[in-house]
Amino acid sequence: MSPMARRSRAPATAGRPLSVVYEDADLLVVDKPAGLLTIATDREHTRTLYATVRALLARRRPPERLFIVHRLDREASGLIVFAKTPEAKHALQDQFKTREAGRTYLALVQGRLERDTQTLRSHLAENAALRVWAAGPHRGGKLAVTHVRVLARRGDHTLVEATLETGRKHQIRVQLADTGHPILGDRRYGPRGRGAPGLALHAVVLRLRHPRSGRQLELRSPAPRWFGDRSVSRNLGKE
Repeated sequence: MSPMARRSRAPATAGRPLSVVYEDADLLVVDKPAGLLTIATDREHTRTLYATVRALLARRRPPERLFIVHRLDREASGLIVFAKTPEAKHALQDQFKTREAGRTYLALVQGRLERDTQTLRSHLAENAALRVWAAGPHRGGKLAVTHVRVLARRGDHTLVEATLETGRKHQIRVQLADTGHPILGDRRYGPRGRGAPGLALHAVVLRLRHPRSGRQLELRSPAPRWFGDRSVSRNLGKE
């Protein structure tokens, strides 16, 4: 199969079309809609991104396989990569472990961040209620590092770029909330109430090395319209 770097439409997922951003014989990158699980849980087995994409590949002749590389929060939207061979899966997971692969998110947070750039460092742990919180390493916390850059200040909200150095569960959400600037629409770590139609967190840039060719890939996804100015995503990762 020849590489495909343009968007195509797969079958609808949870009532919304699924956008394939890139695909070749080794990997597939899709634009996950908000509100959809990446993989199954004890409560939900079928309405997942993985199940939808796997069904799509299974209908091909010959059928193709699908492997999980990483996850994206159910409430978040944006880019996620799947592998189509075991070799590609292991190679891509190694890139995330060694931080060779990179992910950048767009987030709209409450309040005005005064510093244009900052690096958030904390140790995160998960409690029995599946809530992530900042804990010292002696309490089982794992190091989490996020680089934050302000893109725009809009009244009492701030649009930021958040680049992951590590990939802990709910990392960006917890760390921004701990600064006093939770992500809009975050019902778990932010204050209750209206103000956003969903979680204002979108995986906008994905950088990785192709597991077979070694070619560097940088894939992008436009932010949802309600984030504000869609053109701002063009400047992500640029000084």
